[in-house]
Amino acid sequence: MSSATSSVEEFRTEIRDWLKDRLAGEFAALKGLGGPGREHEAFAERLAWDRHMAAHGWTCVGWPKEYGGRGASIEQQIAFHEEYALADAPARVNHIGEQLLGPTLIAHGTEEQKARFLPPIRAVEELWCQGYSEPGAGSDLAAVRTRAVRDGDEWVVHGQKTWTSLAHAAQWCFVLARTEPRAPGARPHTGLSYLLVPLDQPGVDIRPITQLTGTSEFNEVFFDGARTAAAHVVGAPGDGWRIAMATLGYERGVSTLGQQVGFRREFEALVALARANGAAADPLIRDRLVRAWAGLRALRAHARTGTEPSMAKLSWSHWHRDLGELAMDVRGAAATLAAGEPYELDEWQRLFLFSRADTIYAGSSEIQRTVLAERVLGLPKEPRA
Repeated sequence: MSSATSSVEEFRTEIRDWLKDRLAGEFAALKGLGGPGREHEAFAERLAWDRHMAAHGWTCVGWPKEYGGRGASIEQQIAFHEEYALADAPARVNHIGEQLLGPTLIAHGTEEQKARFLPPIRAVEELWCQGYSEPGAGSDLAAVRTRAVRDGDEWVVHGQKTWTSLAHAAQWCFVLARTEPRAPGARPHTGLSYLLVPLDQPGVDIRPITQLTGTSEFNEVFFDGARTAAAHVVGAPGDGWRIAMATLGYERGVSTLGQQVGFRREFEALVALARANGAAADPLIRDRLVRAWAGLRALRAHARTGTEPSMAKLSWSHWHRDLGELAMDVRGAAATLAAGEPYELDEWQRLFLFSRADTIYAGSSEIQRTVLAERVLGLPKEPRA
């Protein structure tokens, strides 16, 4: 065994043992809680768990050591996310700050920005949300109309963001806003800036959006004269598109390997259900289960080999949506019924309903196919107005 392999295995053993010990104590009841469609579950307790992890050096493991991380290699980060998922540890509440904004600031922020914002992220003292999508500018992100104008030592922000995950729990938002008018003939994404905006101030109105699942982890965020310091622009003013794209790259990074473990757990539970209720006797159901198994293997291969992000997003979102549909067919007529009051959804109903959004959020499938066609395959671009 090489020294590099030994280092990865030692790291894997260390985090596995730590999780086994800590999730058997006061945090044992949190196992399996949270995640997409379930962010309402034990939020305060999961926040305490994140802070407990921070106190023991298990947040931001991939960050360089000079910024409070462990400087873990890519292989060690993969081991961390796999072991975390295998332990059925609760979904993190700090992932937007830790996995999206933190790496963005490390790569593109000023030293002052790093000193101000990275320590509270690592310690889980400040939570962040992502201010990208707008009504009329979701996957077509360059069409954002939120604007910010310079007023002395501050930016003044006006506009609306939507589908803003966990904004109701966050203290800060990184906002893509137009700070320069678009010149005639200029590309749509020119003149955008990447601003760090505090949410606890006059001029910010956060309104939760009730989803099909009955929960509200997404929000509308309205900015009406909200302010942030002039120094809170990441990169140069007008360079926001480049910074925003860098953040999206981190969003689809190694942490998605933990997602694959969660998918596998869902698939195995569905197979067990099909065997228990007799659905597996149906040859069509068996065929779809086998296809789901093969798709899951393909997802894992994509995640480990660094597949182009748009291809990876297309693959996992459609696989997961299809699994939700298969779960309804495995359950049969019972899938249409809710248990008595308060008529909460069971895990399969929630999976079916929430996974409908998988092919839409973080870049719709239609947009991902266009990206692949034009930027990867080099096909002629679609006509644009």
